[in-house]
Amino acid sequence: MNNLKNIPSIDEMLKNERIKQLIEVYQRDFVVDVVRSATEELRRELFLKEEEIKKEKLMQAILVKVEHMVSRLAGGSLKEVINGTGVVLHTNLGRAPLGKGAIDYMKRMASSYNNLEFDLEKGERGERYGHVEEVLTRLTGAEAALVVNNNAAAVLLGLNTLAREREVIVSRGQLVEIGGAFRIPEVMKLSGARLVEVGTTNKTYISDFAAAINEETALLFAAHTSNYKILGFAQEVPLEELVKLGQEKELPVMQDLGSGIFYDKADWGLREEPAVKNCVAAGADIVTFSGDKLLGGPQAGIIIGKKPLVEAMKKNQLTRALRVDKLTIAALEGTLLEYLLGSPKKNIPVIEMLALSREELREKAERLLELLEKRTDGLSGIRRLKLVELEDMVGGGAYPTYKIPGFGVEIEFSQPGLEKAAKILRLGNPALLTRRQEDRMLLSVRTLLPGYEIKAADLIAGVVRQKGDI
Repeated sequence: MNNLKNIPSIDEMLKNERIKQLIEVYQRDFVVDVVRSATEELRRELFLKEEEIKKEKLMQAILVKVEHMVSRLAGGSLKEVINGTGVVLHTNLGRAPLGKGAIDYMKRMASSYNNLEFDLEKGERGERYGHVEEVLTRLTGAEAALVVNNNAAAVLLGLNTLAREREVIVSRGQLVEIGGAFRIPEVMKLSGARLVEVGTTNKTYISDFAAAINEETALLFAAHTSNYKILGFAQEVPLEELVKLGQEKELPVMQDLGSGIFYDKADWGLREEPAVKNCVAAGADIVTFSGDKLLGGPQAGIIIGKKPLVEAMKKNQLTRALRVDKLTIAALEGTLLEYLLGSPKKNIPVIEMLALSREELREKAERLLELLEKRTDGLSGIRRLKLVELEDMVGGGAYPTYKIPGFGVEIEFSQPGLEKAAKILRLGNPALLTRRQEDRMLLSVRTLLPGYEIKAADLIAGVVRQKGDI
C-alpha cells in the first residue's frame, strides 16, 4: 500500500514542467482533468502491486499517461485509415470514400451560407430536397425523389407512409437482416405496418402474393437479398411479375435495393446487383437504396418513385426527424453530378476501385513491392516480400458470394512479429489495416487510394526500423 502513498498529488503534477507546457497549449481545466484521470488510472493499477515503486517513477508513469491521453483527445477520435484489406465497401471503415468533386463541393457549402431552404429565383422559402431531386430523376427515370439519413430510415418512412395500420405482403425468403440488427420485420413493426409473410424460405411464387391480398393489403414489398444468397432449389418472384400483380390489384410495389448501383457494371463481372434505373423501368412504384455503398457517396437513404407517393412521404412528420443536413446534400449532389456530367470511373473512388483491370492491379502491386523492397532493404525485420494474387470483396452487404480477382503483396516478418507489427500499424497515424493468412500479412492494392502505396510502404518500413526484428 506504500505505492498509493507515493502517488504524486495533483498540485505536485501541475508544477511539473511537462504539464506546464501542456497548459500553455491547451485549456488549463482540460489538462487538470486529464491529470486527475491519469492519476486515478494509475491508482487502480497499483492497488494490488506489492513491490514498492518510488515516487519519481510513479510521476513519470503519470506523465506518460497524461501526454498519451492529451494527444489522443486533442487529435479527435476519428482517424485516417489506409485500407489494405481489399474490401471496397468496408462498413467498419466508413464505407465509400468520397470523390474529390464531392469533397470540394461540400467544402464550399460548409464554409459559407447557402440556399439550403431558400428559392433564390422566387425569393422565398424553398425545399432542401429539391437540390438532389432533379438530378436523381434524370439519372433513374423516376418521377420524384426524396433523401433521408440512411436506407433503414428510407424503408421505415416508406412503410409508415404507405401502409401504417395496414398489411404489407413480403416473401418469407426476403425477410433480411443487415448489420446492426436491422431486420425487415422489426422495421415493419416500428412503422406501424402489419407484416404478412408468404411462400417458404427457399421458394415463393406470384400465386402466394395473389392469395394473400385482401381489403387490408396496402403494399407489396420486395427486398433485394444483397448480403446473402440462397442456392439450389430456390425461387423468388421477379419484380416485373410483382408489378403486374400490383397494377391488377391497384396496389403499390416497393423495392428495397439496399445497396443500389447506377454505373454499368458489365465489365466487372458483377451481374447480380439490380441497377436502380432498371427497377424503375420495371414499374416499381417506390425504390429505396443507400448513398454510401455502390453509389459511392455519403451515408443517405434515397427514395425514388411515383410522384404522388413520394410527395406523401415528404408530408409525413417522420421526414423532419429523418432529414439530412446541408453537408450530406452537398456531398450527395456532388457525387450524383459525376454520374450525370462527369466521369464516375475516374472520379468516384468506389467505381474506380471496382473497375480496375487485372493489368492495372498487377502494376499497382508491383509498384508497392518495389517501394517495400527499397524501404526495407538491409532491415532484419522482414523475412520475405512476395507479389501474390488475392481475392478481394465488394463489401457493404453487396455480392456476398463474389470474390474479385486482385493483387497484393505478402509480407513475412521475422518471428515472432506479425501480431506486434499489425498492432503497431493499427495504432499508427494514419492507421494501416491489412489481411492475415497464417503467419503472413497480406496487403491488397485494390483499396489503396492513389498515392497511398507510398504511405503504406513508409509505415511498414517504420515498424521494422522501430522494432528491429519486431
